[in-house]
Amino acid sequence: MAISKAEEMVKRLREMQAATPEIEASAVVSVDGLTIASALPRDIEEDRVSAMSAAMLSLGDRIASELNRGTLDQVYIHGEDGYVILSAVGDEAVLTALAKEKAKLGLVFLEMRRAAEDLSQFLE
Repeated sequence: MAISKAEEMVKRLREMQAATPEIEASAVVSVDGLTIASALPRDIEEDRVSAMSAAMLSLGDRIASELNRGTLDQVYIHGEDGYVILSAVGDEAVLTALAKEKAKLGLVFLEMRRAAEDLSQFLE
């Protein structure tokens, strides 16, 4: 039986989380705020993550543009309990990851960049 694109994307999200255990959850969201694929725990509301991710991507893109910072690459939010990191996946989606407070951000960013490149192939 063939595996769907969404299932392949979920598999890649889980691989990213396994490669970098500091990443606790992740999702790929359309710029419209719809979930494309997710590896989120049951206690995290998928629709809420999708809507907020799309809003942050849009705002980050506008800020980068208005302040002449070029094309948006990443947005990250640091709270006392960890990070929310958003990274563009092509022009139509965003990769959102939740990372632990003690995460080594360089490794998280590297793995997210690799995953985003892989995931963008499924969106073409």
